[in-house]
Amino acid sequence: MLISLVVPCFHEADIVRRFHSHVAREIAPLAPTAEFEFVYVDDGSRDATLDHLREIAATDPRVRYVSFSRNFGKESAMLAGLRHADGDAVVIMDADLQHPPELIERMITLHSQGHDQVVARRTRAGDRVTRTLTARAYYRLVNRLVDVELVDGVGDFRLLSRRAVDAVLELTEYNRFSKGLFAWIGFPTATFSYENLVREQGRSKWTFGKLLNYGLDGVLSFNNKPLRAALYLGLLLLGCAMAYTAWIVGDALVNGVETPGYVTLLVAVTALSGVQMVMLGVVGEYVGRIYYETKRRPHFLVSETNTSPRPAPGASPYPGDSLDSLGESVARTTPAA
Repeated sequence: MLISLVVPCFHEADIVRRFHSHVAREIAPLAPTAEFEFVYVDDGSRDATLDHLREIAATDPRVRYVSFSRNFGKESAMLAGLRHADGDAVVIMDADLQHPPELIERMITLHSQGHDQVVARRTRAGDRVTRTLTARAYYRLVNRLVDVELVDGVGDFRLLSRRAVDAVLELTEYNRFSKGLFAWIGFPTATFSYENLVREQGRSKWTFGKLLNYGLDGVLSFNNKPLRAALYLGLLLLGCAMAYTAWIVGDALVNGVETPGYVTLLVAVTALSGVQMVMLGVVGEYVGRIYYETKRRPHFLVSETNTSPRPAPGASPYPGDSLDSLGESVARTTPAA
């Protein structure tokens, strides 16, 4: 059985060699039962990450790499890795060694028992209390909204069978939220927990702003309940306005007309304006997603690679598209050995 290890990289020059050596050492005992290939995806790094990948590929024939023309984000990097992976099963893991390579053997064992997805769920041991509480509150909220179940601690570190990979590749939307996509495709899934590890080198690329945007993607990608909430809120405000109007008219008929207070008027106008802006923002987010989908742009552009993608599992979603419809419409070059 061929196992593909898909590894997105962004500014990992300080650790990618150590990562490769560590993983190669861990999978060596598995050689009698499985073959391995490495699929590294350089997400437009501006450091020496690509240079290291070239050198690793020159010394290890199992290594394949894809380099983007610019930074397209981790979602695009994972998509590119899945498209270039030839394995009967694919393991997605980060290059910072926070995903323990020692767990690959356990994943393969669970996969051999009939599971199409084997998910490693990290504990929150060692995390800041504020981050733990925020994450728990987010998952409780998002699971009340989205159409799939998202589990706290479950990320991209997982094994996917070939049919699970092909199912993910058939989902061609531009705005991708992989946690939701993995949950949406279903298939038999096994989950186990592992203790979170400290990043060995460098800093996390996930700033507060990126985490916030990623969280919003999770809320908006798998439901239309915010739009339904806007409708319900509009009906509620309309009912309140009609009741208030009836009260004002009745009070005027009984007690006569009095000069209304400006404070009440200003508060009402300001509050309703704020609600309208929020609702317009929600609608705008959905319209913006439709806008990006209709552009039919590729998910990423490849500037250099020593490999080629697998044929698409299904027909191209856009008539007239060629192989470049896989999200790689750019000339690909392979450097001389």
